[in-house]
Amino acid sequence: MAVTEASLLRQCPLLLPQNRSKTVYEGFISAQGRDFHLRIVLPEDLQLKNARLLCSWQLRTILSGYHRIVQQRMQHSPDLMSFMMELKMLLEVALKNRQELYALPPPPQFYSSLIEEIGTLGWDKLVYADTCFSTIKLKAEDASGREHLITLKLKAKYPAESPDYFVDFPVPFCASWTPQVNSPQSSLISIYSQFLAAIESLKAFWDVMDEIDEKTWVLEPEKPPRSATARRIALGNNVSINIEVDPRHPTMLPECFFLGADHVVKPLGIKLSRNIHLWDPENSVLQNLKDVLEIDFPARAILEKSDFTMDCGICYAYQLDGTIPDQVCDNSQCGQPFHQICLYEWLRGLLTSRQSFNIIFGECPYCSKPITLKMSGRKH
Repeated sequence: MAVTEASLLRQCPLLLPQNRSKTVYEGFISAQGRDFHLRIVLPEDLQLKNARLLCSWQLRTILSGYHRIVQQRMQHSPDLMSFMMELKMLLEVALKNRQELYALPPPPQFYSSLIEEIGTLGWDKLVYADTCFSTIKLKAEDASGREHLITLKLKAKYPAESPDYFVDFPVPFCASWTPQVNSPQSSLISIYSQFLAAIESLKAFWDVMDEIDEKTWVLEPEKPPRSATARRIALGNNVSINIEVDPRHPTMLPECFFLGADHVVKPLGIKLSRNIHLWDPENSVLQNLKDVLEIDFPARAILEKSDFTMDCGICYAYQLDGTIPDQVCDNSQCGQPFHQICLYEWLRGLLTSRQSFNIIFGECPYCSKPITLKMSGRKH
């Protein structure tokens, strides 16, 4: 009980008990920098489901559309502190919705200046605008002909207040903005020119990724966005390499690791270590990988994706929650692939399996030969 009371005092310092039995609490609940008066009367058994909540008229007005939710939370909250935390969250939502409902529309000059700016940029750059012109999307092409989008969410005080913007970049995009009306910096034109400069600075990175996508079989991601820096590339039947390219230095040696049976990936790891000195930043990443690993990647023109991908031997699916089979039986006579989570659940159910930290030792579901699974938190 003492712990709960201490937590309540910490979370709601303005709500205090009014008697020794602590059946009456009175004070304030705070949300979005405002304080609202309330009083809570508990029964002798301190059960919230039989409590009474008395609100100030301001609080009652704001929560007028949430009466049933408040009653429901009083019925189901285990203690007063839990109820107060839920009430505070509900109040935050109610205040936000109220602000949006009664928000004043932008002044006429907001629209006139915005239309003038778009006209200067060129209406052909505009991809989308909502009915209020509060959200717009602009497009741009880089020197290689790739199209890029920037989404801008304008506020009522624009251009005195910076818009929010969203781009599909592998690095953070931070546009400079001078929050002054009629300043050369505070305009769509300024953000768009900074957007163009950022696109050109990333051209070499996207050239590298496009070559990989066009000339190899990329297993993951299936439809990579422009922000994706990783590629899992097929090297052969149930063996692949995952590379992580640095957007700022795209032709340098990327972070690499191999996926597949040990007897297949170990020789590749040895070649990578032995030939790493051959890496030449003047060449493309793809050409360097071929030289260092002494291999040719499966050609898209000759082979189909199904030629070197197999379904999981446990769930019989290829895709499972966005992942593909990346655990392969080391037995060269078997080589059956499995999803990490499928193999984990299978081995956990066997009495003969044993676990040491995050490594499980057991038998392959197909050939019964020893198989080792190292669990990782890596996202695919």
